Amino acid sequence: MNQLDINTKLDVKEILRDLESYRPKRRGWTWREKSEKQVYGAFEYSDMSTPLKNYIPMPAAQYFGNIDPQPNNTITTEIASGRFEDDIRRMRMAAWHGADHIMVIRTAGQSHFDGLIEGTPQGIGGVPISRKQVRAHRKALDLIEDEVGRPINYHSYVSGVAGPDVAVMLAEEGVNGAHQDPQYNVLYRNINMVRSFVDAAESKKVMAWAEMAQIDGAHNANATAREAWKVMPELMVQHGINALYSFKVGMPKENIALSTVPPSSSPAPCMKLDLPYAVALRDLFTEYKMRAQMNTKYITSSSREATVTHVMNMLISRMTSADIQSTITPDEGRNVPWHMYNIEACDTAKQTFAGLDGLMEMVELKNDGYLREKARELKERAVLYVEEIIKVGGYFTAVEQGFFVDSGMYPERNGDGIGRKIEGGVGAGSVYERAEDYMAPVTAHYGYNNVAQYDANLVDNPAALIDGCTFEKPDKIVYIDELDENDNVNQRMAESEKYRGEHGESNFVKPEVQWLGDGVVQVEILLPVALRTAQYAAIEFAKKMNLKDVEVIHIEQMHLVEGTRVQLKGVLDMDLDLNNLVIPPEPEVMSDDEIREEFDKYPVKIVAGTVGQDEHSVGLREVIDIKHGGIEKYGCDVEYLGTSVPIEKLVDAAIEINADVILASTIISHDDVHYKNMKRIHEYAVEKGVRDRFIICAGGTQVTPEIARDNGMDEGFGRYDRGVNVATFLVKERRAKRDK
Repeated sequence: MNQLDINTKLDVKEILRDLESYRPKRRGWTWREKSEKQVYGAFEYSDMSTPLKNYIPMPAAQYFGNIDPQPNNTITTEIASGRFEDDIRRMRMAAWHGADHIMVIRTAGQSHFDGLIEGTPQGIGGVPISRKQVRAHRKALDLIEDEVGRPINYHSYVSGVAGPDVAVMLAEEGVNGAHQDPQYNVLYRNINMVRSFVDAAESKKVMAWAEMAQIDGAHNANATAREAWKVMPELMVQHGINALYSFKVGMPKENIALSTVPPSSSPAPCMKLDLPYAVALRDLFTEYKMRAQMNTKYITSSSREATVTHVMNMLISRMTSADIQSTITPDEGRNVPWHMYNIEACDTAKQTFAGLDGLMEMVELKNDGYLREKARELKERAVLYVEEIIKVGGYFTAVEQGFFVDSGMYPERNGDGIGRKIEGGVGAGSVYERAEDYMAPVTAHYGYNNVAQYDANLVDNPAALIDGCTFEKPDKIVYIDELDENDNVNQRMAESEKYRGEHGESNFVKPEVQWLGDGVVQVEILLPVALRTAQYAAIEFAKKMNLKDVEVIHIEQMHLVEGTRVQLKGVLDMDLDLNNLVIPPEPEVMSDDEIREEFDKYPVKIVAGTVGQDEHSVGLREVIDIKHGGIEKYGCDVEYLGTSVPIEKLVDAAIEINADVILASTIISHDDVHYKNMKRIHEYAVEKGVRDRFIICAGGTQVTPEIARDNGMDEGFGRYDRGVNVATFLVKERRAKRDK
């Protein structure tokens, strides 16, 4: 396949053919071409880039000669369907609508993996990043960028304990940009501080060789802090730490981007909060790039609300010259990756920037008054923050003392920051000093490698000692196609072959949302009833139309009792007698504030681990980790023992540290081992005479509350339970015990 035919569907099977031999066309990040003036049709623009060769214009373009002005900002689309083969078609759609930064979200929990994965399994909450997946995407984008006439940057993530391994693979495969920030590992994944920063040095060195753009992870503090608008000084400090660390490792400043996130959202007075912060960032980081993203903490399932927030954010982007504009969509609030909203978000960015063209030629930011005073105040707070970090002994000590993601406006402290132990975390004790004769004849290596003792002329080209490493000689890469005979792209594509056909064409068509042939449609209705009644009435309408897996994706009140707007998957062509509608009682989940208040007053210590011979870790980590709303965010003290934990060790550890709660994960179910694990935990605690001391809970994909209780547990949690469900139960159970 040498090029795409604009009138022919992209043939995914052709993309996957001969992948083992494919090499990317280029490496390195490409910024959009900028010029003082651009002409599109009858109009002259000040802030636009060069036109696309092929594109889809805005609907209103029909009145203006079908022009398609392209902003000088790089435009991001974020893709996370879980099936990389279907993402390829979405990439093509997004590129035609102006996206030139394709950011493929990794599957939930991938930064917990301790190595590269092979093959192409289906993901949840994103795509499992593997060599085959990355290579297929880059091959497709090489064709798509020729079709639209503009380089397209492909983006992934370099974090977790496998960070350096991932960085090498991304560099080998022509990936153009990545998130890399050791603080993300420390704060949100509880990876050991020393390990994280050592890994980051190696990863950043590799990324610098590949000329990749780096985006940091400071925006996660916005998404995690209880009151995000109060962490602005801290965000500046996090940006500074990662930016300077990256530069010292060897990254050019023009390829280092700060992931800036407006710290608030309407109905808060967001412009008064967000604009001074953006101005302060530009003042402090004049030499670096800015990547503007919406604050995911305040995104709901409303597409209207997300669009308004997006536009308001882009006004700030235009006034403060953001270089990359991310396009977060309602998918963040819905957790449903719709093709159409990725495209809508790209169009929203394109339309807004076109409408704002030349804005700063007509208005200017005041040099005195509230804006500059507030910006100066934020910078002063950030400087004081750095000074205190130095005073207490440095970054590691500051993290250990809970400086970061504290929701007080520095120097105010609320005591709710994320604290990590210098000697603790995943990978603790796994960093070793290199031997004096350490030898590493590879490109882009960080630190000494003793090449001079072999050939002093090759100090700057150590890989020449081995006739080039995989960076220079990609034929040395060991390519692994598929490992799982069931969970792989070939099986998935076979299931949708009827709609894929030969060469991407078929006379059969079926509606889709995220995957070819998934058969999903969206329906919007208004029901003249109250919110909760409308929610279950809409589901019943969809079931009567013989739809399966019915889901309400958005619901909002028009009035308390007069009407409710509902968006769901289905087609409505019937009515429903509300007198026959059975509404189940609403599951009780306590508010975050109520749970936090309880645990503040009555601290809880928890021992957790995956038991038996079970190596699954992601599910339990998602229940624990603060990043995904785990129980850590309520102030729980969790001692995580890892995977394959013997039953006896789990209980003995709880005894040793005087824990209140035992959380056991048991995923494997063959031979009913999950039943046996739960029963054995209960029996061992009884044998030790400590059963009444602990609340013992078990969770797993095959666990239900009934099964757990029947086997001696106080409660069980299944596939769809999250940290808030566990925390709510613990609060109730502890209250009940105190009341006895």
